[in-house]
Amino acid sequence: QVQLVESGGGSVQAGGSLRLSCAASGDTRTSHFMGWFRQAPGKEREGVAAVYAVISGILYADFVTGRFTISRDNAKNTLYLQMNSLKPEDTAMYYCAASRYGGNWFRALDPREYRHWGQGTQVTVSS
Repeated sequence: QVQLVESGGGSVQAGGSLRLSCAASGDTRTSHFMGWFRQAPGKEREGVAAVYAVISGILYADFVTGRFTISRDNAKNTLYLQMNSLKPEDTAMYYCAASRYGGNWFRALDPREYRHWGQGTQVTVSS
């Protein structure tokens, strides 16, 4: 069983920054990649960024490229999302996720490739 706990959300003004963290525990060996997703009220959950566990590989959604940075510390079993130049449209609940066994890296921004999910952390950006 894998447990994921997000932290670091909050309220900021447009142009501000936040750093989200996701602490993972349990057996993560079958999750070859991890990702960040977000869901705004009335909208579907969408992929923000993903990182491969062992080899170098990172994917970003087009709407965050150049503003957000995903990273992971394997020694601490922690995933991060550095968010800069935040916009009001970035307001959402942000979720950390670990992929399902055999997940397809080329679809790593698709929620269906993930089995384990955290409870989420709220990010609110005001104009």
